[in-house]
Amino acid sequence: MGDKHLSTQFDSELSAVSTRVMELGGLVESQIRQAIYALSQFSVEVANEVTAAEVRVNAMEIDIDRELSSIIARRQPTARDLRLLIAISKATANLERAGDEAEKIARMVRRIIQSGAPRALPSLELRVASDMASALLRKALDAFARLDTNAALVILKEDDLIDKEFDGFVRKLITYMMEDPRMISPSLDLLFLAKAIERIGDHAKNIAELIIYIVKGADVRHVPMDQIESALK
Repeated sequence: MGDKHLSTQFDSELSAVSTRVMELGGLVESQIRQAIYALSQFSVEVANEVTAAEVRVNAMEIDIDRELSSIIARRQPTARDLRLLIAISKATANLERAGDEAEKIARMVRRIIQSGAPRALPSLELRVASDMASALLRKALDAFARLDTNAALVILKEDDLIDKEFDGFVRKLITYMMEDPRMISPSLDLLFLAKAIERIGDHAKNIAELIIYIVKGADVRHVPMDQIESALK
């Protein structure tokens, strides 16, 4: 009876911290959407909102890590549960870094606006990649909540599409700068924006890799796709 009681308490604590991770993910998703909206609308006000949210994101990461440390110290979890707690901590870190990228986008937006760059800059073309990255992060969080390895594999494959979108945008920016050298500086800002979006996709991919680590106990970072697929069979 005592063991069952402790197990129930552990499950309750685990559920509570997992809920906090999902809340953090929702906040970061909102940051990303706002950052891209600020870019498309040239809105300093919305960019400032993204920056303000970063304080809350950082505080949530610290709170979650503190709770995880407390659970590990008090419960002395088994190997699989310890993998789960470690993965939650790493997922939290990836979400915080995705929030950092959103905040970076917001800072770049303010810089572009303050520089007086024309609205003719091809910023709207970033929407496709940003929507893909935001959707990928949402899928990663959903898959993490369900520990769905099949969904994780799909996410890993979809991240390649974001990378291709980034490469295509870089080529367009180079053409744009060659046609009008005056736009080199603001175009470089857009390049950094595109890189930030790509990094958000990378963080979603990292979370997907953590799902496989939890369920299969396999570290699939930097592993070829065919080997990952074999590990899931």
